[in-house]
Amino acid sequence: MTENSELQPEQESHQKILVADDEASIRRILETRLKMAGYNVVTAEDGEEAVEVFNKTNPDIVILDVMMPKMDGYGVTREIRRVSDVPIIILTALGDVSERITGLELGADDYVIKPFSPKELEARVKAVLRRTVSKDITVAPGKTTKNVITTGNIKIDTARRQVYRKNERIRLTGMEFSLLELLVNNSGTAYSRNDILQHVWSYPADHRIDTRVVDVHISRLRSKLEADPTNPELILTARGIGYMFQRIN
Repeated sequence: MTENSELQPEQESHQKILVADDEASIRRILETRLKMAGYNVVTAEDGEEAVEVFNKTNPDIVILDVMMPKMDGYGVTREIRRVSDVPIIILTALGDVSERITGLELGADDYVIKPFSPKELEARVKAVLRRTVSKDITVAPGKTTKNVITTGNIKIDTARRQVYRKNERIRLTGMEFSLLELLVNNSGTAYSRNDILQHVWSYPADHRIDTRVVDVHISRLRSKLEADPTNPELILTARGIGYMFQRIN
């Protein structure tokens, strides 16, 4: 075996996933499946350990059960969002819509309902990572990238995936930016919630999902971008359809 071939598995497994769940069987199944899919996996069995492992290992994505001892998934999400925009997928019970909405409002990017298929979760992980990968672009001092969109006092750098208001950076999660990018690149075009789920979250057209995922992300974007989120000027509601972006001078 050559030296390059020995290094290949590690190169394929450079993305790291933190799985936090108090059920040992779920941790074991997900760790096995995700490792087989080519990811590095670290685990935690309660919320406090999840925060500790996150700070030590700097994972690329976090999978969190909502109901965990010592600190629940909401608390973990709050702690992570204080310092990082890393993608978060929450695991939630089938009938508890409020759990899903609360998790999303705190900054989670997506959710998977228990009981779930490991294959479905793998698909969600892949889709979220694909949409949230940062682009490491080096630009000489004093230079700007070509793909900068200005609307009002907001500047959107689609190359760096960064947003600024009056030269002050606004922190967006990867999914928030992907949603904004879709709407901005198609200003004046109204998208239905299902269309947004297909374009941004990569859900298939026939996939049944609570479209409030989109509503919560729109609300989060408005709270960060709009001068008055209750009377938005940029991200408008297209009555009877969904949402659209309106550029302003």
